[in-house]
Amino acid sequence: MFRDCSRPIETGMPTFPGDPEVTLAPDATHEADGYATSELRTGTHAGTHVDAPRHTLPEGAAIDEVDARQFAFDARLVDLRPLEPREAIPAEALPEPSDLDADTDLLVLRTGWAAHWGTDRYRDHPYLTGAAARRCRELGVGVGLDAFGPDPTPSASPAPGEGTGSPREDEPDGTPAHDALLSDSLPIVENLCGLDGLPERFRLYAFPLRLRGGDGSPVRAVAEWEG
Repeated sequence: MFRDCSRPIETGMPTFPGDPEVTLAPDATHEADGYATSELRTGTHAGTHVDAPRHTLPEGAAIDEVDARQFAFDARLVDLRPLEPREAIPAEALPEPSDLDADTDLLVLRTGWAAHWGTDRYRDHPYLTGAAARRCRELGVGVGLDAFGPDPTPSASPAPGEGTGSPREDEPDGTPAHDALLSDSLPIVENLCGLDGLPERFRLYAFPLRLRGGDGSPVRAVAEWEG
């Protein structure tokens, strides 16, 4: 069985705060030109996408330098629900080494935040603690998430402590979870969707565009499993 786990690329879609807006517009049309082409303007981290090590590490590998075979994953679904806005995910929430099959190379973390796509609340997703990121390194696995990423995203709320979903005082700065994973060339797949009803074990295909020197790329993420 197959399931598309990627967000449609479309004009005005949600993007990480500060990233370029996405537009998809006709260029040539059947009526005027006898054929159709479109112009796409997007950042490299729009929609469902993979991060290259160069995303947060200046000397990291670019997306076109990563072997394409590394984007065909043996995935393990980890259901973390229920979670609170901006809740820190500890290492204890992830599998122990003894609970993980040897061929697993991606933990797909279902936080439930896919339900908030297109709203300000989507920014207030849970995130990995430093210990959780280190657990992934010890396991030798990357992460896929139904959220903007493994680190906190700037909130639409103005200041810490000003209501549900506002930043917490103890949130880490920068991109520590990204850095921990990408420094070991462990993959990060972000903004997944359609995780409900997936089996615990499945294959996930998330092939990026071959962008020369790219720091990431949108993907068509597709899950496959035996029915």
